[in-house]
Amino acid sequence: MDEQAVATREDSAVADVAAVTPAPPAVKKTAARPRVPRAAPRSASKSPAKDLRILEQPGFVLHSWPYKETSLIIDVLTRDHGRIALVAKGAKRPHSQLRSVLQTFQPLQLGWTGKGEIRTLTTADWVGGMLPLEKSALLCGFYLNELLVKFLMRDEAHPDLFDLYVSTLNQLAHDEPATIVLRRFELALLRESGLLGDLTRCTQQRERVQAEQFYVLDPERGPRPAMPADSVPRVSGKTLLAMQRGDYTEQSTQLQSKLLMRFLLAHHLHGAALNTRQILIDLQNL
Repeated sequence: MDEQAVATREDSAVADVAAVTPAPPAVKKTAARPRVPRAAPRSASKSPAKDLRILEQPGFVLHSWPYKETSLIIDVLTRDHGRIALVAKGAKRPHSQLRSVLQTFQPLQLGWTGKGEIRTLTTADWVGGMLPLEKSALLCGFYLNELLVKFLMRDEAHPDLFDLYVSTLNQLAHDEPATIVLRRFELALLRESGLLGDLTRCTQQRERVQAEQFYVLDPERGPRPAMPADSVPRVSGKTLLAMQRGDYTEQSTQLQSKLLMRFLLAHHLHGAALNTRQILIDLQNL
């Protein structure tokens, strides 16, 4: 396929992303159902009657939706407050300063007020210092955002995952191999979500994974020795040990980890398709 055809296909795929991204959160007047977060937000107020006021919080826009005639609802990932929804009032107006700032993959300093499910954006300043994503790297960025929207609960801080997100965007912008960069992020995301444990131990036998043996990874229980009747992906112990170390240099590790992560993500999404993943598969077979 010549370069012009590939570029045309990539431009079409990027345009398709807006049509397949998740629907916006509903705007409710009542409070969301209470739940116990794994880590309390650092900004927890001692006076619940007052709105929270957050200033200069590092964050990224994951996705945005039109709201009323002139505003947007933005889904953002912040370093210290996790994933939250904000209403950006007037952001759709032609001369609004927010119009050019609230873009995906741009590092921002955000401020907001409120304590409900959807809070009110007060400030958004572009920080800079990162290269833009282009072509296939841009599609990979949309894939990361879709994963975060689907797997992260709101108002749970994940500072290590936030830092990895920034690092992953930088690696994609500098043309690092996407097959390696994406596997590392997927694995870290499942761990941060509490959906994946130690890859070096068989949870049932309580034995260490052996490099020369083959295993299957039970999504609920962890690794166990593979059996002839297994229909799920079989991976070598060598691959599991390498993934635990974050070492994807060998071709066999890249191939087996790709199949394994597709299986795990599909399981935890209960069969729901990752739209950007399918676009990436179509373009590059990542």
